[in-house]
Amino acid sequence: MQEENGALLRRMEDLARRCEKTAAVTHSGFLTPAEGHAAEQWARSHTDCPILLLGGGRENERRCAFFLPPWAEEAPFPVGEYICALESESRFGEPGHRDYLGAALALGIQREWLGDIRIGTGGKAWLYCLPSVKQHLLLNLDHVGRWGVKLREISLEAVPEPERKLRETRFTVKSLRLDAVCAGMFGLSRGAAAEAIAQGLVSKNYAVCLKPDAPVQTGDTLSLRGRGKGYVLEAGGAETKKGRVFVRAGRPD
Repeated sequence: MQEENGALLRRMEDLARRCEKTAAVTHSGFLTPAEGHAAEQWARSHTDCPILLLGGGRENERRCAFFLPPWAEEAPFPVGEYICALESESRFGEPGHRDYLGAALALGIQREWLGDIRIGTGGKAWLYCLPSVKQHLLLNLDHVGRWGVKLREISLEAVPEPERKLRETRFTVKSLRLDAVCAGMFGLSRGAAAEAIAQGLVSKNYAVCLKPDAPVQTGDTLSLRGRGKGYVLEAGGAETKKGRVFVRAGRPD
């Protein structure tokens, strides 16, 4: 992880040191899920500053890494001071995610300044961004793809949260290792799961994992290229009489 995410982890180290030195909140731009996981893992053993990963919405995938000084732990974190939400409306079409992302990047917006882009119905969409680019987007993002749009700032709480519908499955494994849990989650044989891992088709917490015996725990996200992703909702809470471990997993419908 150190080699693959060297630049990212150096950034995290700089943010943590600045937080410790100034006793002020420091934060990154929006990170991918894999980057966020790597930052969180690094912070556990390299800094005393608590780290929060927040994207502005409960289900957002792109999130900023916040390092907190001691005083900031005593009250609810004011995420609205660091992340903005913009609501977009197109009356004559329904631009998609790619349309919005392309239009924003064409305005000179870097990807890390822009968080999740959520597409609604009836031509509505919601964009999360850093405050530093909010005004630029409000003034200049008036066309997305072939359609004209109107943007306005709204509170984070006003953005409707999507409903994450999961199809749950339950199975048992001999041990909580990646090939076994992957097999149960995606309906494969243990051998097929191990082969997919060896081919680099399986990701654990958004990073490709080539170790079939890598440990899996509650909260992990597993992805299999061509099959989508799933969430380990519960693992290791109980065992069968023969010593097999129960796993409860969920996959998006």
